[in-house]
Amino acid sequence: MTNIRQRAQHSKLVESTTSMMSDHPFRWAFIATLGVLVALGLASALVGLGSVIFAVFAAIFITFGLDPLIRWFQRHGMKRGWALVTVILLFVVVVVVLLSVLLPLVIGQASQFIQQVPSMYQKLQQQDWFKAAQSGSGGLLGTLYEWVVKTISDPAFWTAIGGGAVKVGVAIISGISSGMFIFILTIYFIATLDSSKTAVYSLVSASHRESVTGYADRIMQNIGRYLSGMVVLAFINAVFSFIVLLIAQVPFALVIAVAAFFITLIPLIGTVLTTAVMTVLALLVSPWSGLFVLVAMLVYMQVEAYIFTPKVMSKAVQVPGSIVLIAALAGGTLGGLPGALVAIPVAAGILLIIKEVVVPRKAAS
Repeated sequence: MTNIRQRAQHSKLVESTTSMMSDHPFRWAFIATLGVLVALGLASALVGLGSVIFAVFAAIFITFGLDPLIRWFQRHGMKRGWALVTVILLFVVVVVVLLSVLLPLVIGQASQFIQQVPSMYQKLQQQDWFKAAQSGSGGLLGTLYEWVVKTISDPAFWTAIGGGAVKVGVAIISGISSGMFIFILTIYFIATLDSSKTAVYSLVSASHRESVTGYADRIMQNIGRYLSGMVVLAFINAVFSFIVLLIAQVPFALVIAVAAFFITLIPLIGTVLTTAVMTVLALLVSPWSGLFVLVAMLVYMQVEAYIFTPKVMSKAVQVPGSIVLIAALAGGTLGGLPGALVAIPVAAGILLIIKEVVVPRKAAS
C-alpha cells in the first residue's frame, strides 16, 4: 500500500509540473531562473568565503590531530581539564617558537637559496662529471637541471605551491591574518571539543543518537590518529633529511628540511618528491653528495615503510595509495599544497564513513 501511495503521489506531482509548464510557461521559466540565480549566488558566496571555510576546516583537523595527545595525557593519570590546558600550552609554545625562532631563519635562508641557485647551477656546469653526463645524455641532463633551476628561482612557483596565498602585498597580510584566525580557532575548538560534540549530537533524533554518536566518535578518533601519525612521520623525515643534508654539506639544509616536513605530510608521494628534489640539489655540490643523499633517503624510505609507518599508524585508518594520489591531486589543484594536505584527511573520513556506516548497513539489508 505504501508503494502504491508513493507512486500515486509521484504521478500527481509529475502531472502538476507538466501542467504548469504547458499552461504557464512564463511563470515556470521565471521560477526556474530564480532558482538558477539563487544557486549561482550561493556558489559565489562559497567561493568568496573559501579562505574562511579552509581556515575552519584546518582548525578542525588540527584539533582532531591534537585530540589523541589529550587522550594520551588522560591515560597517564591526568584529568581532562589539565590535559586540555597542557595541550593548549604546548600548542601555543610550539607556534611561538616557530614564529619567533624558526620562521625568520627559514625566510632568510630561503631568500638566499633562491638567489644563489642560478650561480650554483653555473658552477655545476663547469664540473667534469656534469659535462660527461651532459654529453652522454644528449643534453637531456642539462635541460632537466635548467628547468629545475628556473622553476625554483621563479616566485610564481612558490605562489602556486601556496595555493595562491603567498603573494606580495595584501595577500601576505591576508595569509598572516588567516594563520592567526586558525591559531585562535584551534585553541577554541580544543577547549570546547566535548561540549561542541554534545551540542551537535543533541540535534540528532533520540532513536538514532546512540549509533550516530558511536560512529562519529570512532571516525573522529581515527582521523585524529591518522593526522597525528602523519605529523610524527613527517617530523622524523624532516629531522633525518636535515642530518643527511648536513653530512652531505648541502647548503640551506634547514630550508630544505622544513619544506620536506610539509611535503611529506602527503603520504606515499611526499617522500618520493622530497628525495628527488634533495638529490638534485645535492648534485649541485658534488656527485658524491648526490649519491649519498639518494642512497640514504632510499634506505630511509624502506625503514619508514616497514618499521615507522606500521608502528605509528597501526591504530589509524589506512588510506589506499590510489585514494591518496587522487585526493592529493584534487586538493592540490583546488588549493595548492594546503588543499592537498586537507584533502587526504577528508578522504580518510569518507573511507571511515563507508567502512563504519555504509558497508554494515548494506550487509544487514
